[in-house]
Amino acid sequence: MAVLQVRHTDAGHELSVLLWQRAQEPEAGRWSLPGGRLGAVEDVEASARRQLAEKVDVQEIAHLEQLAVFSDPLRVPHGRTVASTFLGLVPLPADPQLPPDTAWHPVHTLPAMSFDHRTVVQRACARLAAKLSYTNIAFALAPAEFALSTLRDVYGAALGYPVDVTNLQRVLARRGVLSPTGSTATSGRAGGRPAAQYRFTDKALRVTDAFAALRPPAHDPAGSAPRTHAPSSCEPLPSDVLLPRG
Repeated sequence: MAVLQVRHTDAGHELSVLLWQRAQEPEAGRWSLPGGRLGAVEDVEASARRQLAEKVDVQEIAHLEQLAVFSDPLRVPHGRTVASTFLGLVPLPADPQLPPDTAWHPVHTLPAMSFDHRTVVQRACARLAAKLSYTNIAFALAPAEFALSTLRDVYGAALGYPVDVTNLQRVLARRGVLSPTGSTATSGRAGGRPAAQYRFTDKALRVTDAFAALRPPAHDPAGSAPRTHAPSSCEPLPSDVLLPRG
């Protein structure tokens, strides 16, 4: 399971993945994604939820979906192992209790990982970034209620580039995924007008714009040449706006 969460760190909001450190061979000491063997009387989703609850004490996942099947005969030594992988999302305010051998790691600074688990994380990041374009999946990353500035930080961390809050509000308002709560956030030390609070209208995944793709602009703010290839969805990009591509 590639469990992702946007976490507030000293470096700001960062998309992070949950990893545990292997204690036994093969590849003892390397970091791995949580997982385990499928039980005789359970389906793969039930097994994924059980493994998370038992191994890393993550019992509440806001969204869980099957990601891909990894079946390279040589992906794990000492016997063929087929992995049915899942993407799980934890909302921003949650802070699950973790065992000593388990920790959150920013996806752009992953440690040495076992087997093909780095590829699984990359695939999960790409899936998340894609679904942010055409679904309301950000409900599983954001707090229950939030200011638009917080939602901007969530989108920016998950997409891998800074997002303009006005543009983001316009895109999401057009898709009808946000509802005002009627309340405001507490003012900070600097004072100023309290920010309006919002929530996601739905707490279940739905397609909001089947043909949309969120992207940075073709030129960066300094006016450099257009990009000639698509960068990794988990790497920071020199962009400060989010645009719908229709």
